[in-house]
Amino acid sequence: MVTPTFIKINRIKMKLLKKIKSFIGAGNNRSVNKVFVNKKSCPHCVSRGFVTFSDSERTNNCKQEVTKSILVLIFLLGFQISVFSQTDGFVSVKGKEFILPDGKSILLKGINLGNWLVPEGYMFHFQKTSSPRLIYDLFDVLIGEEEANKFWDAYRENYITKEDIHFIKSLGLNSIRIPFNYKLFVTDYPYRELKGVGYTLLNRVINWCKEENLYAIFDMHCAPGGQTGDNIDDSYGYPFLFESEESQQLMVDVWKRLAEIYKDETIVIGYDLMNEPIAHFYDKEKLNPKLEPLYKRITSAIREVDKNHIIFIGGAQWNTNFSIFGPPFDDKLAYTFHTYWTEVEQKVIQSYVDFSNKYNVPMWLGESGENTDEWINNFRTLLEKNNIGWCFWPYKKMKSERGIVSINQPEYFDLIIEFAEGDTYSYGAIRDRRPNAEKVKLALNQYLENCKLKNCTINDGYIKALGLR
Repeated sequence: MVTPTFIKINRIKMKLLKKIKSFIGAGNNRSVNKVFVNKKSCPHCVSRGFVTFSDSERTNNCKQEVTKSILVLIFLLGFQISVFSQTDGFVSVKGKEFILPDGKSILLKGINLGNWLVPEGYMFHFQKTSSPRLIYDLFDVLIGEEEANKFWDAYRENYITKEDIHFIKSLGLNSIRIPFNYKLFVTDYPYRELKGVGYTLLNRVINWCKEENLYAIFDMHCAPGGQTGDNIDDSYGYPFLFESEESQQLMVDVWKRLAEIYKDETIVIGYDLMNEPIAHFYDKEKLNPKLEPLYKRITSAIREVDKNHIIFIGGAQWNTNFSIFGPPFDDKLAYTFHTYWTEVEQKVIQSYVDFSNKYNVPMWLGESGENTDEWINNFRTLLEKNNIGWCFWPYKKMKSERGIVSINQPEYFDLIIEFAEGDTYSYGAIRDRRPNAEKVKLALNQYLENCKLKNCTINDGYIKALGLR
């Protein structure tokens, strides 16, 4: 992409080149050097009114003008190489650092927009109804499919707004991670068209990020077939992704489409290819060797359309096991780990530091949190001492101090929680246990209002723990 700055520099260079040529001539005419070695004769300069045969002072002035022009030209060439080698406005990587377009390093400090495009049960205080699919089913049972669709449309409109992005930036954070479900970007089987509401939602939040100069990283939290095999990937209890060619190709197709759309978008840092792959419950010897080849396959497809953005990859077993990786396979690769509920000691992160040092690559904490303010503060400090950027989890959830803002729980929402913890599948139980429809609707409508930033509670202690106040 050619920028106005690039064009302006080239114009200045052309003017300087013409000026130098006018001083010293062109081609093979040896008399052009006489301005430097012969004070008595320089027909070239005389013809342009710069010197006379007897005016040595003007000859020196001519020499100085040429010298100045050459020096400025050299400076501009060097400036252009240094600036535009940074891929013309994109955040890039250099060794273990993330590099801004001006060549300076940046320590990423961010927050995850969890529960927006990937609803999670515990953020609604559900235990059994834990995955997006189960939550959607629950709401269909409670209020009917069409009313539930209207609820989720309004939910996505209200949960993250322009005001939220402005607030995040105003706190001093420089980035966000956007978890998403692939299902928002593709139609159902058997059509599998790359269409969906997700494109509109992403585009809207990225436009807000551009207005605020807040960097964004895309995170496929729920991949086709399931990459984790637990509630967080909206799977059916097993990481079928790694055993399904169709699921892998669909994942490749979605990422390639997103990369094609955002290939020129500088506010996007990069793509976190999959969240917390291969839970520890499953056969690691069988599944782990399949992870890096899939990362390479996705990266190869992205690079067909987008060579600008950073690719983030995480280890097996919840983004913790980096032994599955060989040397970096792309020149814009960064590695991401997650950790929760650990001691705050160097040994917790030392293996990631060692990996970063071994391969001279950036390391980034893509998720952590769900802990006390004291733990958040101490762990953040440990990360920063090791020059590791971070993105804590989450930004917003209901009735909790373990996030930047808290949604106030609506009246009657406890009826929904109670129902969600029982049998929501057998028809007899549904008929016997379904709560009062009017109260449910009141609770859900109030939730849609309460989740707006203006109605949320700001958790100052959490914000201070992030080092922002």
